[in-house]
Amino acid sequence: MPVPSVYPQLEPLLPLVRKPVQYVGGELNSVVKDWDATDVRWALMYPDAYEVGLPNQGIQILYEILNGDARVLAERTYSVWPDLEKLMREHGVPQFTVDAHRPVRAFDVLGVSFATELGYTNLLSALDLAGIPLSAAGRGPGDPVVLAGGHAAFNPEPIAEFIDGAVLGDGEQAVLGITALIREWKQAGRPGGRDGLLLRLATAGGVYVPRFYDVEYLPDGRIARVAPNREGVPRTVAKHTLMDLDSWPYPRRPLVPVHEAVHERLSVEIFRGCTRGCRFCQAGMITRPVRERTVATVGEMVDAGLQASGFGEVGLLSLSSADHSEINEIASGLAGRYEGTHVGLSLPSTRVDAFNVTLADELSRGGRRSGLTFAPEGGTDRIRKVINKMVTEEDLIKTVTTAYASGWRQVKLYFMCGLPTETDEDVVAIARVARRVIEAGREATGRRDIRCTVSIGGFVPKPHTPFQWAAQCDDGTVDARLRALGSAMRADRTYGKSIGFRYHEGKPSIVEGLLSRGDRRVAKVIKAAWADGARFDGWSEYFSFGRWERCATEALAGENVDLDWYTTRERGYGEVLPWDHLDAGLDRDWLWQDWQAAIDPAGAEEVEDCRWTPCFECGVCPAMGTEIQAGPSGTRLLPLTVVNSSAPPAASPPVLAAGAPAGPDGGTGGYRGGGHASGVPGVVMLNRASGSGA
Repeated sequence: MPVPSVYPQLEPLLPLVRKPVQYVGGELNSVVKDWDATDVRWALMYPDAYEVGLPNQGIQILYEILNGDARVLAERTYSVWPDLEKLMREHGVPQFTVDAHRPVRAFDVLGVSFATELGYTNLLSALDLAGIPLSAAGRGPGDPVVLAGGHAAFNPEPIAEFIDGAVLGDGEQAVLGITALIREWKQAGRPGGRDGLLLRLATAGGVYVPRFYDVEYLPDGRIARVAPNREGVPRTVAKHTLMDLDSWPYPRRPLVPVHEAVHERLSVEIFRGCTRGCRFCQAGMITRPVRERTVATVGEMVDAGLQASGFGEVGLLSLSSADHSEINEIASGLAGRYEGTHVGLSLPSTRVDAFNVTLADELSRGGRRSGLTFAPEGGTDRIRKVINKMVTEEDLIKTVTTAYASGWRQVKLYFMCGLPTETDEDVVAIARVARRVIEAGREATGRRDIRCTVSIGGFVPKPHTPFQWAAQCDDGTVDARLRALGSAMRADRTYGKSIGFRYHEGKPSIVEGLLSRGDRRVAKVIKAAWADGARFDGWSEYFSFGRWERCATEALAGENVDLDWYTTRERGYGEVLPWDHLDAGLDRDWLWQDWQAAIDPAGAEEVEDCRWTPCFECGVCPAMGTEIQAGPSGTRLLPLTVVNSSAPPAASPPVLAAGAPAGPDGGTGGYRGGGHASGVPGVVMLNRASGSGA
């Protein structure tokens, strides 16, 4: 039966809330399908505000892939702000999709992409507004299957009570496989009911279903073991890895927001994965191996995306875009192709040791210079060796000198506070680094209008990284070091307003630490915080550390664990970690050895990038049956059609590299609460509670 729109009930409420246009839908390239013409229906959710969620690459990619099947319907839903939530409760309006304003509870699947754990309370709000029981155990045949994905899904244990399943890794092929299993189950008459479907997903769909695993605890609070309780369920659940990104050039038709968004640009992922080996970086560890798109495919995606969207900026995305083996060819080809038009290029985050003169020249061609962000992460060479960020202060000075000399007047530097073995000096030294950056810019340009913005957040140890065993730095120490850094920044008035300083306090990072390394007992804390009003915890105006601290104390009162136990306690090698049964491909012994190398009293041992050196046996390639896919491909972009600012876009096929075949069929695929999108580092620092440093 058709599912009616709730818009007639919603529309009268919109004049009463802030930013009502974000709930209206109708974006360019959005899709609305006939409900009865499809047999599997997905509601895709990003658990944050529309302005953050709409640009999310993961959601856009899955949205386009699923809607590419005529038998499948996919719509989007985002978290509603508290003002609208209050009115929806008063007037009985359920959680809705923005595409056709259908109630979320009517869909077969609610797929939620978590780029950060700080969205967990927003999930509970959406479930409750939708009329879906918060606990997965309480759901019946009329409720959608709730699946979690995104980087936070690599430890879904804190929300195991609230989700039916979690999908680890790349989602493009996984969602199609899940869709096929749901279709077969429905066509067979829904054998086994809801439990029967979940068992199919667990045994044949590569989905982790928490209810099929029992957790036992030791008297001291640690986990004794995690074991399957159903026959046929795998003891460990492996991540999904998409190979040959050229065959999946999505999104082809990016969504264009109707309301201001954090990123308003065409985002093209040029490669996935990273093997730099930064020990703090969960995104770099869990997305291995490196898989590059060819120059030709990148060109096709840019051409198609611009024609479909009209964006004026192209963001070349990855965890470290300047590391693409042919980044100079990509930048030069695109800059040449679109020279004289309104189109500009950007690299949202760039490694200090990968930026070069060619990139600087091409990114600034035509006089357009979007922001440049570099991430030294630590203030001294010593601490950068600990985290395996193999760049020196001199590398940084040379890089920013290149940028300033090429016409930039401002750069942003991102650092972390609270890293393992960190001292006060490691943090205060950031002030000296910032002054040297300004001095280098003034010397290179002969100008005084040089600026540098220092952004710093609290470090959060993450699962599946060498630092997963580390004790998190307490918030008092983090805040004291940030105050000392602020004083050092202001000490020399010679630099006046040339240095900007933005920081994230330590308390939000403690909550993120609780949620990122927690186990199933943390669900009680999340539920209590949500019931007490927790919403939008990644936004400073809504976050309350006092609420979380109080709820943790009360909810964990009957357990042998507390907030400090989950955060500031160091783990040992023999401890069973909550995510040990979830396989990111990384060898646990390799991670431990790298952790020991980081804290070696004789000095941290650095690990080089395995793309250019012998294998360091992290385990991913043999465990996942994958391998590094990197160029050079030898192709280049040619301006086969003339593009100029006075002529409309040509209706010809996408511009291809010489000798390249017609574009491949198929497509690719985040924002973390401090400026990360789907594991892709960004430059927007909306959220106060940042800090995993991914």
